[in-house]
Amino acid sequence: MTASSGRALSLVFCLGRPGNQEAKSPVDRRRAGAFSMLGVAAAGLGLPASPALAGSGQPSPGQLTFQEAVTPIAEQIQWLHDYVNIIIFLVTAFVLGLMLWVMWRFSEKRNPVPSKTTHNTTLEVLWTVVPVFILVVIAIPSFKLLYAQYTFPPPDLTMKATGHAWNWTHEFPDQKLSVDSVMLQDDERQAAIKSGMPPAQVPRNLAVNNEVLVPVNKVVHVLVTASDVIHAWTIPSFGVKVDAVPGRITATWFKATKEGIYFGQCSELCGKDHAFMPIAIRVVKEEVFQEWLEATKARDRKRVKDIILRVAKEHAGQNKMAVR
Repeated sequence: MTASSGRALSLVFCLGRPGNQEAKSPVDRRRAGAFSMLGVAAAGLGLPASPALAGSGQPSPGQLTFQEAVTPIAEQIQWLHDYVNIIIFLVTAFVLGLMLWVMWRFSEKRNPVPSKTTHNTTLEVLWTVVPVFILVVIAIPSFKLLYAQYTFPPPDLTMKATGHAWNWTHEFPDQKLSVDSVMLQDDERQAAIKSGMPPAQVPRNLAVNNEVLVPVNKVVHVLVTASDVIHAWTIPSFGVKVDAVPGRITATWFKATKEGIYFGQCSELCGKDHAFMPIAIRVVKEEVFQEWLEATKARDRKRVKDIILRVAKEHAGQNKMAVR
C-alpha cells in the first residue's frame, strides 16, 4: 500500500493526534486509542502509518483531521464527526459486502434459471425501517449539538468582530477598547522572530500585528458584522464559524479551556485579499488579560508588546505544527 492510500485509510477511521501523553479531552483519548490500534494493524501488515495530523491552533501541511479542540463546542463537533463517520464506514462496508455476495450467490453459473420473485414483505420493511433508525441515531446527537451551539450561556466578556476589506477590528464594548489587526508581511514576521517571538506563533499568512487576548475558562460572546462585503469570522480550534454581514449583527460564543494562540481566517470569498485577513486570538490567564487591557487602553504599545512576548514564551511548545 502506498503512503497516500495509508493516509486515506486513516481518514476513513477519522483519526486524531497520535496517542501521546498530552491528549487530555475525551475526543483526544478516543482518537489516540483509534490511532494506536490502526498503527498496530498497519505495522502487522507491513503498511506505512504516518499521516500528517493536525497541530494545535493552526493548520499543518498535508494534515488529516481537525485542529485541536479547545472549547466544549469544538469537542462536540469533532465527536459528532467521528461518530457519523463510523456509521458511514459500517454502512459502506455492509453495502459493499452485500453487493459482492449477491454477485457471487446469484451469478449465472449458480442460477441458470433466474428467480421470478418480485416482492418480499420482510425485506421491504427492513430496508425502510433500518435507514429511518440510522437517521434517528444521527439526528439525536446532531440536535443536541445545535442546541448547545445556539444556547448562549451568560457572558463573562463581550467582543465585537468587524470584517473589513481586508482586515479585522475587534472591540470590547464594555471596556471601550478597539483593536485593529492586519496580517504581518514576511519582513515583519522575521523582525518579530528576531525580537524573541517563537517562530511557531507567527506562521506565514496567519500572524497579525495586533493579537486579541481573551481570558481562559471564560464565556466570550462574539458579535460579528462587516463594514463593506460579506466576510466570515472563523476559529477552527474554537469550533466557530459565523458570517459577517454588512448592516446585520450575528452572534456566536466560545469558552476556551486551554491557553495558547489560535488562528483563523476569513472563510467567505470577499475579494482579492480574501486569503490575507487572518484572525489571531490568544487565550491567557485572567490577570494577564487585565494587564493587557490596561496597557492597550493607555496606548502603551511597548508594554503591550512586552506582555504578548512574555506570554508567547510561556506558550512556546503549545502551538506546534504536526509532524508527518
